[in-house]
Amino acid sequence: MGSKVADLLYWKDTRTSGVVFTGLMVSLLCLLHFSIVSVAAHVALLLLCGTISLRVYRKVLQAVHRGDGANPFQAYLDVDLTLTREQTERLSQQIASHVISTATQLRHFFLVEDLVDSLKLALLFYILTFVGAVFNGLTLLILGVIALFTVPLLYRQHQAQIDQYVGLVTSQLSHIKAKIRAKIPGTGALASAAAAASGSKAKAE
Repeated sequence: MGSKVADLLYWKDTRTSGVVFTGLMVSLLCLLHFSIVSVAAHVALLLLCGTISLRVYRKVLQAVHRGDGANPFQAYLDVDLTLTREQTERLSQQIASHVISTATQLRHFFLVEDLVDSLKLALLFYILTFVGAVFNGLTLLILGVIALFTVPLLYRQHQAQIDQYVGLVTSQLSHIKAKIRAKIPGTGALASAAAAASGSKAKAE
């Protein structure tokens, strides 16, 4: 699944990526002007008109003795969609793992397990209040889809230069983060105590 998504985003198959990208953009642009109920109903109606027309066409061919009248979608109807017990248990475990991981992260941030991490999240939400005042959620989603289908391709083409700049930015952010931690009361002391404890443990070993 992950490799198929990567192939789409890297435009390995130009036709498939183009169809998916165009479909997503048309759907999102329609949502800018019409309600989601109207867009969903029109898409479903268009899909049904296409499948019914093809089914009737096969029946007409059978009537004029130019076909067997078989359902053109029979191969898809024959696909077994049931899950075995093992597959169901594995899927349930994966969902539960993701839920627990998300809950742990939320607890970490909102219950201030690490003051710096919580402050960074607060700053992010503060910035998003300004972003939300300029763009609505649908516009951000459209921009996100465009970025998904362009940024990976640009990164692959200019990987060396981008990695160099990302490394510089990461280094500066780490330096700023260290300064902030040093100025927060108690944080520097905890870091020193942790370093001392790990040092004494290494000596003991």
